[in-house]
Amino acid sequence: MEAQFTTLGAIIGLVIAIVLIIRKVHPAYCLILGALVGGIIGGGGLDTTVSTMVSGAASMMSSILRILTSGILAGALIKTGSAQKIAETIILKLGEKRACAAIAIATMIICAVGVFIDISVITAAPIALAIGEKAGISKRAILLAMIGGGKAGNIISPNPNTIAVSEAFSQDLTAVMMKNAVPAVCALAVTVVLSSMLARKKDLPITAADLESGEDPSLPSFLSAVIGPLVVILLLALRPIAGITIDPLIALPAGGIICALACGKGKNLIEITEFGLSKVIGVSILLIGTGTIAGIIKASALQYDVINALEAVSLPAFILAPLSGILMAAATASTTAGATVAAQTFAPALLANGVPALAAAAMIHAGATVLDSLPHGSFFHATGGSVNMTIKDRMKLIPYEAAVGLTSTVVSVILFLIFG
Repeated sequence: MEAQFTTLGAIIGLVIAIVLIIRKVHPAYCLILGALVGGIIGGGGLDTTVSTMVSGAASMMSSILRILTSGILAGALIKTGSAQKIAETIILKLGEKRACAAIAIATMIICAVGVFIDISVITAAPIALAIGEKAGISKRAILLAMIGGGKAGNIISPNPNTIAVSEAFSQDLTAVMMKNAVPAVCALAVTVVLSSMLARKKDLPITAADLESGEDPSLPSFLSAVIGPLVVILLLALRPIAGITIDPLIALPAGGIICALACGKGKNLIEITEFGLSKVIGVSILLIGTGTIAGIIKASALQYDVINALEAVSLPAFILAPLSGILMAAATASTTAGATVAAQTFAPALLANGVPALAAAAMIHAGATVLDSLPHGSFFHATGGSVNMTIKDRMKLIPYEAAVGLTSTVVSVILFLIFG
């Protein structure tokens, strides 16, 4: 497709969006305005710019529909107490001696079964802090264990970022989730090592003010808590196992409904669905804005210029996959927005250069977890607030978080080089 906009225009539009996001303007509006200005500066004219923005937003609709229905699962896991029960069970079973590993594994599993990463951290935080206080572990180590575990779980989850990447490359959701299974395990291992190192430092101790008292007696049994996620996994696995395709549009809400029924919350189903919708509506709106700027970038010469630049410095084209995920997630401070912009923009170029669609999707997805927690995004503040951590102290964790994300990215690239 012939480029309709210049590379300079696309870059200026993206920079405008980044600056506005940093200034705390709503990211969706930032991306829309950046797309509009970038398209006009890029020489497309007002009519062409607007039509390209609309087309870009429209291309996100299939992802948005699946994300909207996934809210039923997320809502059920949270409102029934299933997510909290899963976290408590894993952390308590592994105990204080393996506190960092237990916290990381628990958060990974919660995120992997369909709870958003920021909510996974918030859900695990109370029990993690309680265990950390007994074991004498600092808040910094506790938070890193939760974030690292969440990052590991996020790249193998049916969450919005995975859905958006799989849609961009026309790949089966289950296949994209499983492609990063080994990178996720490696990221988990690095998380445990790094958080255990921080645990030896006695700075930033957990205080009584950080703890929530008492165990919630209304939590479901562990078996009831895991039935919903198991149903989702089974339904999505039918395609590779038996050749029966159950779309995530059906599998995710089905798991949520079964979760509610198994936990005895069937009469609260309307409340659960409304709560779930409230959790995904923000992501869905963000993806509309993401689609507008992705449309402009995709219709610009940027992807070709980047490929030419990689060739000029003798770097292979596949490097574009992890690199674009890293840079776009850093720009938007969001795994979902970063992975979506990167996938929507560079999928044609990557496929044209012979990079397999599934491998490209996995590498972009892993790359989007490296710098997605920068301070101009909500994840940075939500996770810091979950353990009552100051911005200054929260900033000190960013290099460790980046190391976890970089681990999964490097392993994903290595797997591509070995297996294709």
